[in-house]
Amino acid sequence: MVGAAALAAVLAAPAAAQKVTLDVLYAQPGFAKYHEPIAQAFMKAHPNVEIKFRAPAKDYDEGHQAMLRAAVTNQLPDAYFPGFHLMAELAATLEKRGQIVDLGPMLAAEPAAWRSANYADAVIKLGQVSGKQYGLAVNASLPIMYFNTELVKKAGGDPAHMPDTWDGVLALAGKIAQTSPGVSGMAYDVHGWPDTWLFQAIIDQAGGRMLDDSGTKIAFDNDIGRKVMRDLRRFVTDGKMSVLDFEASRQQFIAGQTGLFFDTPARLRLITDGVGTRYTLGTAVFPIDDKAKGGLPTGGCAIIMTTKDAAKQKAAWEYAKFITGPEAQKIIVEITGYLPLNKRASGPEFLGPFYDKNPNFRTVSLEVDRALPWQGYPRDTVRIWRMQRDIINEVMRGQVAPDAGLAKMVSETQTMMK
Repeated sequence: MVGAAALAAVLAAPAAAQKVTLDVLYAQPGFAKYHEPIAQAFMKAHPNVEIKFRAPAKDYDEGHQAMLRAAVTNQLPDAYFPGFHLMAELAATLEKRGQIVDLGPMLAAEPAAWRSANYADAVIKLGQVSGKQYGLAVNASLPIMYFNTELVKKAGGDPAHMPDTWDGVLALAGKIAQTSPGVSGMAYDVHGWPDTWLFQAIIDQAGGRMLDDSGTKIAFDNDIGRKVMRDLRRFVTDGKMSVLDFEASRQQFIAGQTGLFFDTPARLRLITDGVGTRYTLGTAVFPIDDKAKGGLPTGGCAIIMTTKDAAKQKAAWEYAKFITGPEAQKIIVEITGYLPLNKRASGPEFLGPFYDKNPNFRTVSLEVDRALPWQGYPRDTVRIWRMQRDIINEVMRGQVAPDAGLAKMVSETQTMMK
């Protein structure tokens, strides 16, 4: 009898202590700064689960391409973090092959009080594609203005009242370049940006949209699109912008050689630490020309699940809840500058004291009422953007007239979308 009991205990033990290893891929190598500590905290709380990261993709677009290739060869990770603008295209591809998990039933199985305490309805919708809950939103960003306070003051600007229109930005940037010889007035690095986000931002703020309501037709082939392309050229001619690689441009701003700089708040910590005591860093909301209709695209990513294994799905769901929970969101915000997407994260027990000590990190939260979806094309979003970016680069450098650049961009985009 003792032997039988011992045997039963041995047979039962593996089920209770079974180790699950999750194969996880994310984009942006710099985000290891938050992925790694969050994974360590998760594994400490869930000792039977191991998070094993693949080498991160260079950016969201490169990660998207890697996922499409992995889908063909059946070498997908168990979980992945796609950019919002690529979720629809990726989900459509994976759904046809039975390679993506609908998280809706898992979310519905959680207590209603827990869901409402942690996630706003708008945040939950960020992870939906055609009504299905394919992801949970992990982080979100809206573009902001960074500025060198000393250069702004020298140009006669008021750091407490930064311009909220693009004509105002160009006027101030021109004065910065005039009063500080050798300094670039501004930098808006859409010409080298790795994805559509900054281009959509300059369209959205003007009251336009990248795609129509159906998501299948271009919506910037109009006066708004023409003004946007002309303004992109004016950034160089009037705003005295240096057309550099966006990483070099960021370093130039950190070095104090650019007055106004437009970027994601996800790099606020990196820029803050880089500037140090070199000068006083300020942040301000992104200018909106059309105050009635203008908005901003919500950058960031969600976590999706691709594994078919039941044990891995259970573990991946716990990981998804953890990385979107208040403890992990606190880590993400403090290391980057992203918006927290968990309702509890901004409270006094988590990020409240941090925001009190670091007011620059609050700026992006002032733009939440302007948030719009980050749109992606129905297919070939990555290839379409690379084509568009080349044309934008030519326009900003004065090699192609703005109106001609728009016409070429629209024509080629429509062809690629077919």
